[in-house]
Amino acid sequence: MDRIDLFRIFSRVVECASFTRAADTLGIPRSSVSAAVQELEGRVGARLLHRTTRKVSPTQDGASFYARCQRVIADVEDTENLFRQTAAQPSGRLRIDVPGRIGRLIIAPALPEFLDRYPQIDIDLGVTDRAVNLVEDSIDCVLRVGPLSDSGLIARPIGKLPLINVASPAYLKRNGTPQSPDDLGDHWAVNYASPSNGRVEDWEWVEDGALRTLPLRGRVTVNSAEAYIACCLAGLGLIQIPAYDVRCHLDAGELLEVMPCHRAEPMPMTLLYPHRQHLSRRLQVFADWLEELLRRKLLEEPITEVNADSAYAAIEGNRRLSGSLKWQN
Repeated sequence: MDRIDLFRIFSRVVECASFTRAADTLGIPRSSVSAAVQELEGRVGARLLHRTTRKVSPTQDGASFYARCQRVIADVEDTENLFRQTAAQPSGRLRIDVPGRIGRLIIAPALPEFLDRYPQIDIDLGVTDRAVNLVEDSIDCVLRVGPLSDSGLIARPIGKLPLINVASPAYLKRNGTPQSPDDLGDHWAVNYASPSNGRVEDWEWVEDGALRTLPLRGRVTVNSAEAYIACCLAGLGLIQIPAYDVRCHLDAGELLEVMPCHRAEPMPMTLLYPHRQHLSRRLQVFADWLEELLRRKLLEEPITEVNADSAYAAIEGNRRLSGSLKWQN
């Protein structure tokens, strides 16, 4: 069998994590896929795949070889398409993984624009806050927010995600409005525990160019952004949150920014993909589109300052009005 065909079959097995699924997508018998992988392992002199009854995954050598295969396959495809008019229109399927709220609030609503622009590209959009393994999970690229710990991946910096301090008008009416970190000893926080390690995050702010941290007391601890925001809206304490995450609540006066001069350090946003060279054209255009979208949607916007007492009064007035209308209907 041709070497390029062997590379393609091996790559598909890695991406599908299954000989059977790889055979189905390639339209060839499973026995041919198994024989191709055995032939390739014999040629390179290394075991490339871990085989179990439930899953197939690359060995350490297999993961490195997979990355090399992708570069070779991309070179061959670029050469084959060099003089074809269709080469100008990227096509194929992309598997993308993004954080939950960014996926739901920012990326999913904008996807029709991308798909209209590139009608021959299909997207498998994973929306999750768990860490994924790009090779084992067959992901083309992931968007990560926060410090990176991955090695051997290509990192494309997107920008810094602004964080703000917010609380509900009801909380501020009851507990007062903190003006600086010196006031935090008299306040409560909704504590956030990292989903990956369970560690409760300290309150953070930047002062004189240095990052400061302080553990705050809190009666509620959560491990998701949805619960974090919900508890803040319920008046259970202060939170630190990306500005885009609570934009609608700020606009409605349901949350107010506090201590705007003592914000946490912005979090880096990074697009990661596994291959150092020869990205597919479809991945290149998606990465460019995603970067432009995130920069446009997640850049910090001016936040209108609202007095806590007036915001609280407005919300209470709306509640009373809503209640009276309910009884009239």
